[in-house]
Amino acid sequence: MKGQDIGYIRVSSTSQNTERQLVDVRLDRIFTDKASGKDAKRPELNHCLNHLRDGDTLHVHSIDRLARNLKDLQTIIETLTDKGVMVKFYKENLSFESKDSSPMQTLMLQMLGAFAEFERTLIKERQREGIEAAKAQGKRLGAPSKLSEQQAAELKQRADQGEDKSQLAKAYGISRPTLYKLLAM
Repeated sequence: MKGQDIGYIRVSSTSQNTERQLVDVRLDRIFTDKASGKDAKRPELNHCLNHLRDGDTLHVHSIDRLARNLKDLQTIIETLTDKGVMVKFYKENLSFESKDSSPMQTLMLQMLGAFAEFERTLIKERQREGIEAAKAQGKRLGAPSKLSEQQAAELKQRADQGEDKSQLAKAYGISRPTLYKLLAM
């Protein structure tokens, strides 16, 4: 039984480009996430997994696009193949389906999945080290304040006098959560 050819594409941030993934693959439908692969809680991945049926093929550019956590990767593959879905990874040239799973392919999946998880751990470690180094140099992290100290004091005074907080936020060009953070300081 021939089902649909479904593509799953993931990049880590909204500024990244998805165009290089599954370029020459003919697909009936594509699900795209612009989110970290740290866990399987991604909206389009969930839609994709719920969409797939017996006889379908899930096409993914590479293992790390599907998951950067070995446990999640194995769970996703097992769930799909048990459902009768074939999973095909192009970069690694691996395919998985329930009736045709070889021990060598399983070993390759586990090794490559472990490397993807290890790479994610290294990325997080480098990020933490960079933040610590920046703090040690006295660099200010995060977005710059939208208001000067004078504007913040004026805003607090007006809020204390009972002015509507929604109107104040609009007048100063800030969100209500930002307004409440300023008022709490």
